[in-house]
Amino acid sequence: MKTLAWIPVAALVLTGCAPLSIYHKPGVQVSRLEADTTRCEVAALKDVPVNTQIRQGAPIYRPGGRYCRDGRCWTGPGYWDSGPVYTVDANRGLRDRATELCMAEKGYRPVSLPPCSQGIRSQVPLGRMTTLPRLTPASCFLRNEDGSYRIISPVTAPIASQGG
Repeated sequence: MKTLAWIPVAALVLTGCAPLSIYHKPGVQVSRLEADTTRCEVAALKDVPVNTQIRQGAPIYRPGGRYCRDGRCWTGPGYWDSGPVYTVDANRGLRDRATELCMAEKGYRPVSLPPCSQGIRSQVPLGRMTTLPRLTPASCFLRNEDGSYRIISPVTAPIASQGG
């Protein structure tokens, strides 16, 4: 399983099609989730501070061009461009795992929810969620205009057996 950076409740998903990745514990107040997430992120930052490193990518060879004049052609010399310079936080992965461990110790688990279909969206009014609901296999989320979201956990009706 890939390690994902889980986002807190107040964070925005940049696209409407992207899944929502959060920590979840049924019945917990959203305000409590936000406070626990912040406390765990702060603790992880204290335990695993940012370690910014400057790195450089591999150099890139640029071959020489072909030039022609008066019926005579030649190839110019190639050269090397230095690779791109960039920074990385070498502790990011470990800090994410420390946050995930802290949240697990508080009883949360990471979940990823798809956006609700248009059919569900048209049946459910938008509104702020105050308590995390129980999740079902059909759970999804709706985005509110202010960037918050609401988790919807549809219950599918059992299929009636057809008698003969």
